[in-house]
Amino acid sequence: MTEETETRAEGVAGIRDVVSIRLPAASAYLSVLRTATAGLAARLDFTLDEIEDLRIAVDEACAMLLSEAVPGTDLTAEFELTGQEMQVRVEVTTVGSSAPKRDDFAWMVLTALADDVDAVTGSPDRMAIVLRKRRGAAQNAAGPA
Repeated sequence: MTEETETRAEGVAGIRDVVSIRLPAASAYLSVLRTATAGLAARLDFTLDEIEDLRIAVDEACAMLLSEAVPGTDLTAEFELTGQEMQVRVEVTTVGSSAPKRDDFAWMVLTALADDVDAVTGSPDRMAIVLRKRRGAAQNAAGPA
């Protein structure tokens, strides 16, 4: 760890960074998003289990959206890092699709892996899924050992 990264890591609790990524809406590019997710979560000192949960959740959210995406369009991902929380919004262009089904297996996976999950369909041609994960949320919910 360099002196610069050590200093930056000490002040992580006060950061608010936003990272945006635009990729072709194709499953071949999801590995880029999984890698970005892991790197950004590590920046917030998430545990290895929390990082893996986020990677899987982002992958699952993208898979749900890609099935509705217009071919040849982009998938956008926005990562917002605030102290001990990461919010991830993934979004695609659709053709009049409704919100993702909240009663299917993929949605259950998302809700099990992330602290908060929401589907956003603000316009008839866009669909987004928003995930939030807090560092240590599972540990805090379980209480002291």
